Amino acid sequence: MRKFFKMIRKLVGVAVIFLSFAQLSCLKGNTDCNFKPCQYPAPASEIQAVSSYLSSNGLTATQHCSGVFYSISNAGSGKSPDGCSEVFVTYTGRTSTGGIFDSRSSPFYINLNGGIITGWRSGLSLIKEGGSITLYIPPALGYGAEDVKDNNGNVVIPANSILIFDITLTSVQ
Repeated sequence: MRKFFKMIRKLVGVAVIFLSFAQLSCLKGNTDCNFKPCQYPAPASEIQAVSSYLSSNGLTATQHCSGVFYSISNAGSGKSPDGCSEVFVTYTGRTSTGGIFDSRSSPFYINLNGGIITGWRSGLSLIKEGGSITLYIPPALGYGAEDVKDNNGNVVIPANSILIFDITLTSVQ
């Protein structure tokens, strides 16, 4: 019986060490700094929908390999963010039907690897600090096929919405 408990203690010790390393590696490797925006582009039908929206509204934008369309009004001159940068931005977000769903006029902190939509990760790397860009984001690179609701349960962004963001990149950390 004594050997059995010794063996259990050893196994528990090994398990604790293994889990500690696993947890540390998760914390350390919690960033996907190998983010490749072109690896998983939006579906062709969504890219076509954004293109049609731009055409029907007389807007000119460049298509990124991810399927995001963009228009740079000021390229900026400071540091460029990558898919894992921490940034401060001001922005206005609206749907293609014109409704503003969010706006920040004071610099707002965002970790590009922490819960931000893929369209932002893809698009913000196209400008530098001080730059301004408009992103036209297909649904798959935004909030996808689910409604986004406010705290009262009201739909703020309907499912499958094309999102439009006017963004100024104030700083890259």
